[in-house]
Amino acid sequence: MRDVAVAAGVSTATVSRVANGGQGVDPDLARRVQAVIDELGYRPNLVARGLRKQATRLLALVIPDIENPFFTSLCRGVEDVARRKNFSVMLCNTDEDPGKEAAYLDVLAAHSVSGVIISAASVNSDLSALSRLGIAVVGIGRRLGPDYDCVRSDSEAGARQATRHLLSFGAERVACITGPADVVTSEERLEGYRHALELSGRPIEDELIIHADFREDGAYRAMNQLLDLPTPPDGVFVANNRMTIGAMRACRERGVHIPQQLSLVGFDDLPWADLTSPSITTMRQPTYEIGSAAAKLLLERIEGEDGPGRELVFQPELASRQSSIRRGNTG
Repeated sequence: MRDVAVAAGVSTATVSRVANGGQGVDPDLARRVQAVIDELGYRPNLVARGLRKQATRLLALVIPDIENPFFTSLCRGVEDVARRKNFSVMLCNTDEDPGKEAAYLDVLAAHSVSGVIISAASVNSDLSALSRLGIAVVGIGRRLGPDYDCVRSDSEAGARQATRHLLSFGAERVACITGPADVVTSEERLEGYRHALELSGRPIEDELIIHADFREDGAYRAMNQLLDLPTPPDGVFVANNRMTIGAMRACRERGVHIPQQLSLVGFDDLPWADLTSPSITTMRQPTYEIGSAAAKLLLERIEGEDGPGRELVFQPELASRQSSIRRGNTG
């Protein structure tokens, strides 16, 4: 900065103002300083600036599974909003591992990021270090508690609709493959499944409910366990997109035909869900909108918005395709 100031014949304060948008600097002077900045290749030291201001113009996005297409679109929504406000976004992938998540949160607190958007690995995720430092936090997909903003879709309602859809097309024994028991969305989707069975007058059978790990291999094992039952299910609700892939792989290897022998609905859409044979019925979440809404709430907090935690809830939408329509049904 001093080199630029000497070359341009201005103060370091003027260089700083130009580098940060030029507010309050004469336009001709700003252009002259910017030309020197470009010539010398000067870039502001964001870490040093963060040490002075106790924050950087850096947001962190902490997600449980970078390979899940759900988070691809969500990340884009966060980044698009952040970039419009001159914030950069750092991505942290926890693999649904509370220990890995805790290590990332410690790093983010130590580096004084401006704010964190997080899909928490469990109901016990500890955000206290961020709170003590005044770092804004917004939850996505999974509630964090009454003190934090949250943007999510209505998992319970979506699971209820998915299960009722299976029942409406003739499935008699509908199973549920959900995620880990300590993850809020797993339990919400399981509750929606149970509620749909209750509304239809069907019994809730424990042997038809399996907790997996939100990954393909976990759902593959779960589906095989269901198919090994003396009376296997003829319908299955799968609580996320990656598990849907694992469940379908198990059915294919076992020679179980979808939807003729077993109807299937997955939660979260897949980019190629309508290109497979059969195409896959899913509960579609507005992932980009969830990400952009979370970023907007976070930036409002960073800019001084006060008050209790806010919650924005989006409604998932049924994308009805071939995997849930039994032979002989037409609609």
